[in-house]
Amino acid sequence: MIRVPEVRLVGDNVEPGVYRTDEALRMAEDQALDLVEISPNAAPPVCRIIDYNKFLYEKKKKEKEMKANAHKSEVKEIRFTPNTDDHDFDFKAKHAEKFLKEGNKVKTYVQFKGRAIMFKERGELILLKFAERLAEVGALEGMPLMEGKRMIAIFAPKSAKKKPAGPKEPKEVGERPERPEGQAPAPRPQQSGDQPQAAPVRRPIEIKYAKPPAPKAPAADDKPAGEGNN
Repeated sequence: MIRVPEVRLVGDNVEPGVYRTDEALRMAEDQALDLVEISPNAAPPVCRIIDYNKFLYEKKKKEKEMKANAHKSEVKEIRFTPNTDDHDFDFKAKHAEKFLKEGNKVKTYVQFKGRAIMFKERGELILLKFAERLAEVGALEGMPLMEGKRMIAIFAPKSAKKKPAGPKEPKEVGERPERPEGQAPAPRPQQSGDQPQAAPVRRPIEIKYAKPPAPKAPAADDKPAGEGNN
């Protein structure tokens, strides 16, 4: 099916170079292999002498591996109503946890029909409760918002948590612990050979009062009241 007059051969079984197409086909027949065009847009087209069936098998295998490694993130939808009961809530929460662990986003909404639009607060409570339930595996991208007759909240998968740091190594014996700035130093523990320190003696404060003046001695002429003269 190669319709060009000449091709460029590459590979391990031939000397690389430009050959006429009929000559390249003859070289492939001599090795009981096929002349396969691997780069048709080149000038001249690039070909290899290989086993075509093996080439197709390895190509499909490589495409399958690339497809398996390239995971497409999808948006999964979960629907609630203002009257969703606890059993239905738990059932849908388990599905949402599974979707988030697989790396998908979860679009959750509360559908309001007819007069149920009056119970917007109930729908918001359901979505916030749902966010609390999924806190370990998913993060709420924004507060619930109304879009028409739906109140919508979107959850994104959380990345893996970092491991907590290990306990700090104990300090060597004899090393003084650091004292916070402004804190008084702790009292030194008493050793066995130290003399016990006596408690400080408090001396009573002596208060001195001024003495009252001594009574004046009566004069010789003075006589007690009530006595007459002789």
